[in-house]
Amino acid sequence: MLSQMVAISRTDIEDLDLYATSRERRFRLFASIECEGQLFMTPYDFILAVTTDEPKFAKTWKSLTKQELNQMLSETPPVWKGSSKLFRNLKERGVISYTEYLFLLCILTKPHAGFRIAFNMFDTDGNEMVDKKEFLVLQEIFRKKNEKRETKGDEEKRAMLRLQLYGYHSPTNSVLKTDAEELVSRSYWDTLRRNTSQALFSDLAERADDITSLVTDTTLLVHFFGKKGKAELNFEDFYRFMDNLQTEVLEIEFLSYSNGMNTISEEDFAHILLRYTNVENTSVFLENVRYSIPEEKGITFDEFRSFFQFLNNLEDFAIALNMYNFASRSIGQDEFKRAVYVATGLKLSPHLVNTVFKIFDVDKDDQLSYKEFIGIMKDRLHRGFRGYKTVQKYPTFKSCLKKELHSR
Repeated sequence: MLSQMVAISRTDIEDLDLYATSRERRFRLFASIECEGQLFMTPYDFILAVTTDEPKFAKTWKSLTKQELNQMLSETPPVWKGSSKLFRNLKERGVISYTEYLFLLCILTKPHAGFRIAFNMFDTDGNEMVDKKEFLVLQEIFRKKNEKRETKGDEEKRAMLRLQLYGYHSPTNSVLKTDAEELVSRSYWDTLRRNTSQALFSDLAERADDITSLVTDTTLLVHFFGKKGKAELNFEDFYRFMDNLQTEVLEIEFLSYSNGMNTISEEDFAHILLRYTNVENTSVFLENVRYSIPEEKGITFDEFRSFFQFLNNLEDFAIALNMYNFASRSIGQDEFKRAVYVATGLKLSPHLVNTVFKIFDVDKDDQLSYKEFIGIMKDRLHRGFRGYKTVQKYPTFKSCLKKELHSR
């Protein structure tokens, strides 16, 4: 390949960052590929963006021609060959667009029950299959949400930012209607759910071919719809992809602490839970674990995964837990387990529940502080994207992650 590395002026980055949202800034921070003005993450970039605090190297963008990009995408496996090591296997041999980055972030925080809802939102004709045009609805919906949130200012800089993120300049005619209610800040998942049907009955259908021709093929598009873009995606493959992605990110986080063992320590589990949260002094929680669990038993990957599946159902759990709170009932371990099961159908192991209580039991009364626990876990669920802040870095994490991704 005759690709070249493009060194980016720090001034240019900071200038455009003034007009970018926190998610846009983070995408641009980790993206390492540029093609015809549009920025892309590699699968490796995406893994780093959701599991580390900042890139390991100074900002450079590798500039690819369309021919080089298509050659790279030719190595993309079909969706039925997907696995929970897809991103690690592809490493830097693939590209992810900004709107796909937002979509993947949504997947990481959704319960399995939400997978069917997500699929049905894309399946606009109700034939139990999703084609490429239907999938590209999300491109328009996320773009329109960002247009509404754009900072006023230098139009030339904002146009440059849109080109980097979407690969083409936004048309002046709006695909989605604008009303006062839609200007309220919503999660991207809510935006997708609320606006998909609206987009389907707008001029999007008439412009579908134009949008498809404007969008550069990516690893996800080729993975889902084949190299010619003619394949269709069924629910089973879509479900497996979403489940595999959640598992892959959790495996990487778990392996970064397990040092090749089948378990991680309870203290390491606490470290992972408190990453990406607004907790200023984590030492209090870590001391709770050391004091309350002097003999290490360890947390298995199955326990680790079940806890994060529970976190993806946090809203339903909060409702169930609130019922106990309103009834003036103390929240002990039995009530906690019952609320988790009622809200999610998951049965957390007694040791896992005991560990969670020891982490958050500041008063040493074996009771859960509802407000504190829910608040911290909401931050953790969203991996800090509500207002990303740098947290303490652990050298073992980076070395293990590098070993896991590059030793294959």
